[in-house]
Amino acid sequence: MNTSWLFKMAWRDSRRSRQRLLLFMSAIVLGIAALVAINSFGDNLARSIDEQARELLGADLTLSWSRTPTKRTQRLLTSIGQDRAYEVAFPSLVSIPRTGGVRLAQVKGLEGRFPYYGDWEVEPRSAIARFRRADQRVALVDDALLVQLGAQPGDSVRLGELSFLIAGRVEKTPGQAAIAATVAPTVFVPNRYLAGTGLLQRGSRVSYKYYYQFAPGTDVARAIRPVERRLERAGINTDTVADRKRQTGRAFGDLTKYLSLVAFVALLLGCVGVASAVQLYVKEKVASVAILRTLGASGRQAMLIYLLQTAIMGLIGATIGAVLGSVVQLALPQVFGRFLPIAVQTTLSVPAVMSGIGTGVLISVLFALLPLLSIRKVSPLRTLRSAYEADTAGRDPLRWLAYGLILAFIIGFAYWQTRNLQLAGWFTGGLVVAFSVLTAVSLGLIWLVRRLFPTGWSYVWRQSLANLYRPNNQTVILVTAIGLGAFLIATLYLTQGLLLSRVELSGSGQQPNMVLFDIQNEQIAGVRDAVREQKLPILQEVPVVTMRLTGINGRSSAADTAKPIDQPQQSARTDTTGPPPWAFTREYRVTYRDSLISSEKPASGQGPYQANGNVYISVEKDFLSRLRAKIGDTLDFNVQGLPLQTIIGGTREVDWNRVQTNFLVVFPAGVLEQAPQFRVLMTRVPDNQTSARLQRVLVSHFPNVSAIDLGLILKTLDEILGQISFVIRFMALFSILTGLLVLSSSVVLSKYQRLRESVLLRTLGASRKQILQITAIEYGLLGFLAALSGILLSIAGTWSLARFVFEVPYQIDPLPLLVVATTVTVLTLLIGLFNSREVLSRSPLDVLRGEG
Repeated sequence: MNTSWLFKMAWRDSRRSRQRLLLFMSAIVLGIAALVAINSFGDNLARSIDEQARELLGADLTLSWSRTPTKRTQRLLTSIGQDRAYEVAFPSLVSIPRTGGVRLAQVKGLEGRFPYYGDWEVEPRSAIARFRRADQRVALVDDALLVQLGAQPGDSVRLGELSFLIAGRVEKTPGQAAIAATVAPTVFVPNRYLAGTGLLQRGSRVSYKYYYQFAPGTDVARAIRPVERRLERAGINTDTVADRKRQTGRAFGDLTKYLSLVAFVALLLGCVGVASAVQLYVKEKVASVAILRTLGASGRQAMLIYLLQTAIMGLIGATIGAVLGSVVQLALPQVFGRFLPIAVQTTLSVPAVMSGIGTGVLISVLFALLPLLSIRKVSPLRTLRSAYEADTAGRDPLRWLAYGLILAFIIGFAYWQTRNLQLAGWFTGGLVVAFSVLTAVSLGLIWLVRRLFPTGWSYVWRQSLANLYRPNNQTVILVTAIGLGAFLIATLYLTQGLLLSRVELSGSGQQPNMVLFDIQNEQIAGVRDAVREQKLPILQEVPVVTMRLTGINGRSSAADTAKPIDQPQQSARTDTTGPPPWAFTREYRVTYRDSLISSEKPASGQGPYQANGNVYISVEKDFLSRLRAKIGDTLDFNVQGLPLQTIIGGTREVDWNRVQTNFLVVFPAGVLEQAPQFRVLMTRVPDNQTSARLQRVLVSHFPNVSAIDLGLILKTLDEILGQISFVIRFMALFSILTGLLVLSSSVVLSKYQRLRESVLLRTLGASRKQILQITAIEYGLLGFLAALSGILLSIAGTWSLARFVFEVPYQIDPLPLLVVATTVTVLTLLIGLFNSREVLSRSPLDVLRGEG
């Protein structure tokens, strides 16, 4: 085959059609731009994480634990590294006396030169040195907390029995994303003053951490390897720069892969537009193909000529998209800014650009191949007759091959992004379902209009409806492309509302919406009185006992760690038959009662009870599975120095989404009453003002008691979901714009047929106003149907989430859906009219002369 002849013919034949070829190839530009932007951003993010890994941790090594270490372990902790900083952290209510604002915050007592790496962004900068001197009661407070409580540097913040001067506003802490401060804002104070606050009580949820700095060039992993086993036995967790780099890279790598799939959907929409546009293009080129056949060209050669045109236009479109994507990625650090723990430096990513161009060319060729295959069957006799379908209407086995190649490419691309064949299959299956549903809706509309055509309606409406099923109609392509974009946007709104309603439901009716915890036994009477003084009900009062697990069926943590040196922790970790090592390093908070509560239901066995001198406990079902235990097994606990053997008597299923005091392990009454414990009290507040008054009383009289307010949780969740939704909407916007671009190109490509139709209508006496009305009604119907199809598909999907995943009643907020439907319909209408203006403005005589 003469390749140069094919290129020459492709070039010559495209002279009169290049603008149109570029137009339908522009449909893939936005998809490629989104893909290149996300992949470029992912590459730059990975590089920035690698370069700023130490800033993520703020040190070379951190060791953290949640129980007081032995003196021997303490000596070990202070012998590591060249320099170290110490941190004590716990949740507590904090208040601003000047404004009266109260909020649950994370209190961190610091000692040392943390952070060793990275910039601790504090205003004014001099506040850091003042804080580290620790010669005054000063605090550094997260900006989010100051804003929420209406405070500023120079005010005081009260922690328990002490007040601290707010010396500085913390804008960013190394390794902490901005959104983390929204969820858990932090108050930093010098560690030496924590004891005086009175907040560190028995049962308080306190965590401890050392930050270490080593000499430059030190292999930290090798340096701590000799003591790793001792640290693990003591329940101390290690985190190195390499660990943090791996964790952060994995988390954001998953995000960029997900967003790449969203961008790929936009690209697929564009390619559907390409296939539709090429089909129209091929129908107009049938006469040229027939002439080539009479001159001796084979059907295969004729197809390759137009396939080359498509590939070249695809290359141009993909290149433009790659350039646009490289520009768009410059804005992504601002879009993702609140979620990123580091500063991302954006540069041109050659691998992302090249893969984007290659993907664009390949997928545009694959989708264009479907309509181009029909060229092979065009007969030379076509020069003497006009029945195009007679040549191409037969079955073509190669079409199934083309469908198979497209499907294989989609699965392969999804696998390349996720490295998970099952996820790739689910993604492809979801796309097939979405495209199939939207296609079925559009075909159903065509069938209904034909079957139930309203012959008694006005001429304008009859003509508009007839255009939906006229030859070369764009109903299927436009409903599919625009409907999928509407589906993505509507799903985001509905899912966000579903998540919020799930939390709201947990506090509805007479369910508790405020939890008071860390109440000492000697304080419980006073806290009860404080709650009742606010005329609030006491819905639950639960004792909590802290303990540790020492053995399962007689096998203890010591048995798992007493391994030969040549069989260190790895043998314990890979042992899938014995107790998991983590079970012995964590702290357990349990309660005691003889019955289940509303958030629990029995799974197997019996509830907690005593019989024949034995203590039978109830264990949460999934936790029992993770323990690798079963009913009848024994669990040995250390209750703050006293050994206690129990037997697993039954399991429970727990609804962890309810605002209830839920526990992994429940003891029967009559066993733990004399053990050291604290109390949790649950109530229901009617409004924010009552909640604030109660929290101010608690801060004044019971400073160690903390409160979780469901209203604050809802507000925080709404803010987080809003920011996440903005990111995803930003990507879904590419799908909407691609759908509108497909609409624009489809209208332009069918312009010549519309001109002929306009001539016939004008010749038959239709006015310009009537033709305008016909066009407006047609595109208005298409836009409305596309939006409605996407919204209905979205409602079906989110109903499934509510019914089978979240298990909550399904309610729809119609306002966002109405906005989506109206916006999509109006945009479709305006773009359709704008691109049809030549149909309305040209006179019938001009068109007839052109036809002649």
